[in-house]
This record gives sequence, C-alpha cells and structure tokens, in this order.
Amino acid sequence: MVIVFAVLALAVLVTGNWYVWRRLFRDTTRGPGWGRRAGAALVAGGWLMAFGALVAERTGAPFWLQRTLAWPGFLWLALSIYLLLGLLVGEAVRPLLRRWPARRRPAEVAVRQAEPVQVGAAGTSEPEPEAAAPEPAAPAPSRRLFVSRVVGGAAAAAAVATVGVGTYGVLNGPSVKRVTVPLAKLPRRAHGYRIAVVSDIHLGPVLGRGFAQKVVDTVNSTQPDLVAIVGDLVDGSVKDLGPAAAPLTGLNAPAYFVTGNHEYFSGAEQWVEEVRRLGLLPLENARVELPWFDLAGVNDIAGEDEGQGPDFARALGDRDPARTCVLLAHQPVQIHDAVEHGVDLQLSGHTHGGQLWPGNLIASAANPTLAGLERYGDTQLYVTRGAGAWGPPTRVGAPSDITVIELASRQA
Repeated sequence: MVIVFAVLALAVLVTGNWYVWRRLFRDTTRGPGWGRRAGAALVAGGWLMAFGALVAERTGAPFWLQRTLAWPGFLWLALSIYLLLGLLVGEAVRPLLRRWPARRRPAEVAVRQAEPVQVGAAGTSEPEPEAAAPEPAAPAPSRRLFVSRVVGGAAAAAAVATVGVGTYGVLNGPSVKRVTVPLAKLPRRAHGYRIAVVSDIHLGPVLGRGFAQKVVDTVNSTQPDLVAIVGDLVDGSVKDLGPAAAPLTGLNAPAYFVTGNHEYFSGAEQWVEEVRRLGLLPLENARVELPWFDLAGVNDIAGEDEGQGPDFARALGDRDPARTCVLLAHQPVQIHDAVEHGVDLQLSGHTHGGQLWPGNLIASAANPTLAGLERYGDTQLYVTRGAGAWGPPTRVGAPSDITVIELASRQA
C-alpha cells in the first residue's frame, strides 16, 4: 500500500512539474534553445533542493548543509504551489484572450511609385539612384505565443508576490490575538487571568535565534500571568539549535511546555531537559495545582512510538473535579480524551491554520478544529495557528499568531 501511494505521489509530482515547465518555458519560447533548458534546470534543481532540505533535516545532516538547502529548497516548494495554481487559473483565461479582437495593421503599399528622373547637363535623363533596401523586421509573435506569454508572466508574477508577502509575514513575527474564555468553575478571584499560548515556533535551519527573540519579546509585551508552549518548538537537535532557543530564558512569566510531534523527530528527551535548563517547566503527562485551577499537560501522540505517548490517566486521574482544569496538548485530536477526563479547556496548536492556502482544506479534514475556539460537550478547545512555520517560512491565508487567553469567571 505504501509503495502504491509513493508511486501515485511521484506520478502526480512529475506530471505537475512537467505542466509548469511546459506552460512557463516551452509554450512561451519559439523553439528549442537556452530558455527551455534553463527552465528545465530551474524546475528540476528547485525540487532537488527541496527534497534535499527535507532529507537533511530528518537525517540530522550537518547543520551548515541544512541551512544551505533549506532557504532555496523550501521557498521553491512554496513558489511551485502557487505557480501551479496560477497556471491552472490561466487555463480558464487563455481561451478568452485568444478570442480577443486582434489589432488590425494598415495595409502595406503593394505598388511602388514610378522612379523620378533626373535631367543631366546634356539633356539626357538619368535614373535616380535606388535607396538601400531596409533590413527585414523580426516576425511578430503568433497569437498563441503572445497569449502564453501573458498568462505565464501573470502567473509567475502572482506566485512571486504571494510567496514574498507570505514570507515577510512570517519573518516579521507573529501578531497577538486576544480571546476571552468563560469557565463555569473558575473562582471569581481568577477572573481576567491571562495565558499566552505559543505553539509551532519551529526553530531550525530557517528560523533561528533572532526569530525566537521576536517571539519572546511579543509574549512579554502582552504581560501574561502564564506562558503555555504547546509543542513543535524545534526542528533539529539540541546541539544545533540550543543557542537558537536560548532567548526563552527571557520570558517574564512562569512558562510550561509540552512536546509536539516534531520534538520526537529531534530528540524529545534531550529537548525536555534543555527547556528545563532554560527555565521552563515540562509537563510530561503531569499536572500542577495552581492557586485557582489545575494546569495539566500530556505528551504528543508521536511519542507512542518511543513509549512516551500521552497518558491522560496519569495527568488527570486523581484530580479534584470541582477545580477548573486547563490542559496543554499539542494536537487538537486529543480533545476526545480531554472530554472523557472532564477537562474544562484544552489549548493546542499543530495545524498552523493550514499555513499555505489551500492547505487549510487538508488540515480541516485531519483535525476537529483548524483554528479558534470551539466547544465539545462541557470542554472547550482553543487552537492557535502557531508562531512560526514548518518547511517554507511562508504563510498564505493563515497568518501566525500568539494568543492571549483571558479566563473569565461566570461567578464574577
């Protein structure tokens, strides 16, 4: 089954890239030449770097190699998506452009006027010297070639602009969202308690120490009472990314951490120890009793392969059900276990809000909530779109955020 899926995926990938090359380079040039060869090299080279970046990240290749491949490879990955979408939209426009009335040229003079005659000194007539024949002009592009160039150029311009704006949005840092969540059992004295929810920072070969500092500065500017980092902090080892995560020591409020699936690609045990050294408190299937509510955390589902999966009974089994419980769990799909254990509010990330439209359609199918606040029985689930980005440092239709959850007591 895996082999069949791999073959189908490869066939779709090859067909899609052949289509992009054909529309952008073959159909916009007059014939075989350097333009078509350069286009083939660009498309093939971009995908080689994209696959190389993914493999280098997963296999723990030297960090300098990861950084070398990541920027061009991941940006090409995003650009190719929007090139393909733009060219597909262009298929609908192409027939209309072909039918657009052509601009008529004035008729050329077919008959040449008689040559003037000069009269010589002896009264003999001499023909006027002939003017030099003009050089032939380059043939005008055909209607089909002209339309292909217009559609291809527009698609390329739109794709570059989309990826450029989406990349600037990520590198500029996450925005702040503020959401009020009423909780029935929350004491009146806890009304207005603020939790900064941070997820999916994805420190790695693209987003490094400078980005981590932006996240910390943004969190501190909201003056929260508590910081909840709900997974996918890193994409790489402590050895490579320890310095990039160092700004987390600057958080001004008590900070708690649970693992995401990417921690288990990066050495989860080592990262748990590292965040503890940086001053964060990991909640590994554990709970702390804060003055006005219980704060619990469970490991990510990806930890099951290493015998470190989520254990709701351990984290929640012996708690006082009369107290409000807030649960940190990386993936929204963990909401069903949270409902069974009487959790009042679950805070999650993981989805990135889809990150690259129309990826939101796929992410919506795989998660009960894509982003925002929803209710499941007596349990509320809030999903942040995350602070960073995985793969391409680009977001389209799903801007990054840090969410400040303000708890509201219904007793107030």
